[in-house]
Amino acid sequence: MQEFDIPIFKKTYELYKNFHSIRNTAPKQDRYTIFLKCENTILEIIEGILEASELYKDEKSPILRKTSQKLNLLRVFVRLMKDTESIKLKDYVLMEEKIDEIGRMLGGWIKSTKET
Repeated sequence: MQEFDIPIFKKTYELYKNFHSIRNTAPKQDRYTIFLKCENTILEIIEGILEASELYKDEKSPILRKTSQKLNLLRVFVRLMKDTESIKLKDYVLMEEKIDEIGRMLGGWIKSTKET
């Protein structure tokens, strides 16, 4: 499938895999609250990317904007996890780098849908 070849999908897929790999290091009380919320948000971002990849250029903008909102929400949740010590600092730094990169890619994609 062509949509699986787009770089932003690959980066978000990797983000989920990294996030999933730290599940067992999170405190048990956090695994089913903030951690689960982050995990679901990443999955929603993946869904948005895949949905937008199948639409015509002029139809992508609303989906991409909603996906960008989800990414910003994920930033807040990941920062909250760091501040509550639900994840280690090194895991936080890795996650933030990946989220920032995905954000730049998503911003470029949104910008490209506005150009005619």
